[in-house]
Amino acid sequence: MPLADFSQWLVPIVAMLGAGLVAGFAAGMFGIGGGFVVVPALFVVLPLLGGDPAQLAHVAIGTSLATIVVTSIRSVQAHARRGAVDFDVLRSWAPWMVLGVGGGVLLADRVSNQGLALIFGGGVFLMALNFLIPVFSGKVYWNEMPGGYVRAGIAGGLGAFSSLLGIGGGVIAIIVMTLCGKSIHRAIATAAGVGTLIAVPGMIGFILIGLGEPGLPIGSLGFVNVPAAVAITSTSIITAPYGVAMAHRLNPRALKITFGIYLLFVSYTMVMKGLHG
Repeated sequence: MPLADFSQWLVPIVAMLGAGLVAGFAAGMFGIGGGFVVVPALFVVLPLLGGDPAQLAHVAIGTSLATIVVTSIRSVQAHARRGAVDFDVLRSWAPWMVLGVGGGVLLADRVSNQGLALIFGGGVFLMALNFLIPVFSGKVYWNEMPGGYVRAGIAGGLGAFSSLLGIGGGVIAIIVMTLCGKSIHRAIATAAGVGTLIAVPGMIGFILIGLGEPGLPIGSLGFVNVPAAVAITSTSIITAPYGVAMAHRLNPRALKITFGIYLLFVSYTMVMKGLHG
């Protein structure tokens, strides 16, 4: 490889390896697939690989979903060894989430780059409030998980929203489960599995809708950038178990506050991206 080419790739690769370290830890600690770390990082890194800026958000989201496949599997395995994952919830929600993912991918294909960034930031801000404001945090409104049409609506909406934003859906799953009386630790563990169920069909969908699109960054397969996905997942699988261990050592209130502060930071970053292009 010529020295000039190597220099061009060095900074993006190092940045993506670092993003993977943080994403893996966050996935294990908070039960998310890492999308809240990966998507903002890719907004910074992907321009270094060239391509049309108008495609940036779609590639960032598709690539994030690809990384979540590996990160969430690694995370849920670590939680399962502690007996914390509610597999009954995952089985009953899976069909509706997959249907929702399909709808979210189709919708993402029609939304602009800046629109996706603003939706991402706004949605994350609302999620942060649940963890930071005491009136919303720690409440239990139901004694069991919803079923029937309510479950179908929540799970389908969860799949659509998550695939639209390139996240694993862990935040919404945690909110629903804690409102239904599940402990924060069990909710986080189960949310890691939600990430897997959303990321696999979401990744496939973003590959398909991006095939043949002009102006994609170097190494892209549809709206999934393969070098970025490989670099991020190669380090995220290392740190995910450490995040799991930290989650089980923290008390529930401290975990919620930490999570909420992190979400506020992500929200601000993405809204600024959307407003200023």
